[in-house]
Amino acid sequence: MFRYANQAQIRVHSSIVIQVAMRSIQSGKGLAGKREKLNRELQLLDTGFKQPYSYRSDLLNSKRVVVKLGSAVLTREDGCGLALGRVASIVEQISQLHNNGKELLVVTSGAVAFGMLKLSKEVRLSMSMRETLCAKDSVVPTEVKKSSFGTSAAVGQSGLMALYDAMFSQYGVNIAQVLVTKPDFYNPESRHWLRQTLLELLSLNILPIINTNDAVSSPTSLYDCKQSSPHIQPITDNDSLAAHLAADAGADLMIMMSNVDGVYTLPPGRDGSKLLHTYSPIHRGNIVFGEKSKVGMGGMESKISAAAWALERGVSVVICNGFQEGAISRIVNGKKVGTFFTTHQTKLIPLESLAARAKNGSRMLESLSGQQRGAVIRRVADLLIERIDDLMCANSKDIREAELSGLEKSLLNRLVLSPLKLQNLSDGLRSIATQSEEGKILGKTIRRTLLADGLELQQITVPIGVLLVIFESRPDCLPQVASLAIATGNGLLLKGGKEAIHSNRALYSLVQEALTSVSAQGAVALVSTREDVDELLNVSTRRQSSCIHY
Repeated sequence: MFRYANQAQIRVHSSIVIQVAMRSIQSGKGLAGKREKLNRELQLLDTGFKQPYSYRSDLLNSKRVVVKLGSAVLTREDGCGLALGRVASIVEQISQLHNNGKELLVVTSGAVAFGMLKLSKEVRLSMSMRETLCAKDSVVPTEVKKSSFGTSAAVGQSGLMALYDAMFSQYGVNIAQVLVTKPDFYNPESRHWLRQTLLELLSLNILPIINTNDAVSSPTSLYDCKQSSPHIQPITDNDSLAAHLAADAGADLMIMMSNVDGVYTLPPGRDGSKLLHTYSPIHRGNIVFGEKSKVGMGGMESKISAAAWALERGVSVVICNGFQEGAISRIVNGKKVGTFFTTHQTKLIPLESLAARAKNGSRMLESLSGQQRGAVIRRVADLLIERIDDLMCANSKDIREAELSGLEKSLLNRLVLSPLKLQNLSDGLRSIATQSEEGKILGKTIRRTLLADGLELQQITVPIGVLLVIFESRPDCLPQVASLAIATGNGLLLKGGKEAIHSNRALYSLVQEALTSVSAQGAVALVSTREDVDELLNVSTRRQSSCIHY
């Protein structure tokens, strides 16, 4: 039996239908607006970058760090299973940083290798008795490698995370697994929620461990992102994945661990190959790349490309050897480990080249007369007075920074330059110049001994060679030591206190200007960090450089 509705009921139902329709339209507009908002947010994220660190010493200030663990670091030589000793060492370093207040994200490989280990057991179980007895050790890994890449990843993913969970739990660190695919970075909504998830995990003091979902990802396919965003780099391996995550998470530092010490000018092991401790992307054309590792999907070219992309987005990058003990901790503490990527435009001269130039400069100074060396020193003395305003300006920067850092008053007094101090310094340099001009310093005969008729032994002052002088934050020491080195015909490498960096650079420029008149600018060089001093000492100990002669 049908019930007929009156006009009032029809009007009510019509009103409800209209309201539902309006809500649907509004929700559609809201969804479109939400997507537009996400696009604007990600566009701002892709364009509003902070500046990366210019020097290794700045890495101490890193708060959020991404550590990318390559397959060559985690796996054994046969590619089946993990190198537990190395993994344990890396976990310990990451845990220590995490417990010290750093925010760590780990991009890991190893699921495929872990899966191969499990699959090798299944392959053995499926073999006949004859095959089992006759098979060599290399047969099983070969059969496993024929298995699907995704199958190995699917089998090994759970075991890999269980291993990480067991290891990190020993240090009281909670972890979370985050599996991603390439399309996640090209979809604005997926990318937004991935970023939100990572940030929320970090806020809860949980360490995210990220890996590509290789069970559903092709190891060779390249997702087409040309129509998605010009700011997205094609993701081909975990190197590019780590770069994207570091940029989206606002990381300060990304450490990419491989089985080589860093970036080399030529493939490691080839004659003439040199490790670059500092690398700028503008010098990429000077690098010759070798083959990628057997177990990884990328190579050094892929790592440099990903590192340069992250560097453009304000993330400092270091490529290092994961086999090196304590590499992660030393990098975060600003030590010279691996290759540090920087956009700093200052011309970076290798330390061995600095030593070689100082040695050549020493020979140049030795060939000059005492009057010529004295003239160079007098020029330095004159410049101290002529450029007094520039020197005071540079010194005021050091004083201001020292006061902000809470430097002790006694140390602050050493740092101060005044017009009177500069005048006294200039007078002292003129005194050294006078002694040089009178022949009282270099080439002076100290003793004569008559050994036989017509045979006389003379003791004469000669240059030592290259001097390495480390002095505290007393900027007035720099021109004094430099003038003594010039007067004695020695090359000089200087390392001053970091508190006087601006003053030292200003004074060093005066010394360089004075040396230009005799074409011996390389005779005096300024060393930046303590790590540079250590490397110079290693150079002299190894005696491998043909640049320094004893």
